[in-house]
Amino acid sequence: MNIMVTQHEIRLCGRGGQGIILAGHIAGLAASIFEHKYATLIQDYGPEARGGACRADVVVSDERILYPYINAPSVLVAMSQEAYDKLIGDVKEGGLVFYDSDLVKIRGIPGINQIPVASTKAAKGLGRQMVANAVMLGAMAEGTGIMDADQLKACLKESVPAGTEELNVKAFDLGRSLASNHKRHVEK
Repeated sequence: MNIMVTQHEIRLCGRGGQGIILAGHIAGLAASIFEHKYATLIQDYGPEARGGACRADVVVSDERILYPYINAPSVLVAMSQEAYDKLIGDVKEGGLVFYDSDLVKIRGIPGINQIPVASTKAAKGLGRQMVANAVMLGAMAEGTGIMDADQLKACLKESVPAGTEELNVKAFDLGRSLASNHKRHVEK
């Protein structure tokens, strides 16, 4: 009997200070601890504390992960123009790209579905731009189904700074709604 292993490669990218590394940590933690899957996290950021390029690569699998690095992500979450321009060419055909439509101008690329998420605008509407990463996590959860959205939300709530839990949950739910609205628009 041939059993197919499901493995997903997710790359989150943007600038330092946007919570990219935290979002990758939350995604990996949710998959491994909350959903009992295997997950790895590789993080990369420039020498700048804030404003420099950064990325978090998360591999999620039903079986042990033998190689934690990503060559061709099936999911890209882009929160800055520089990161998008640098990494869009790596996305495998049939992949999904969730991009902050407030900060990123996309190129049309055949074979890749690019989903706009106004995460910065949504976060500002909630009163704190710093939760734009939670908006993007919610959109990714809704748009991919890779991880159970409720499990991811529970992990988010446990992983953010004390006193910001409810705001981050609102941001996550708003991201899910934005992605859901996009799916309905595409299906029509």
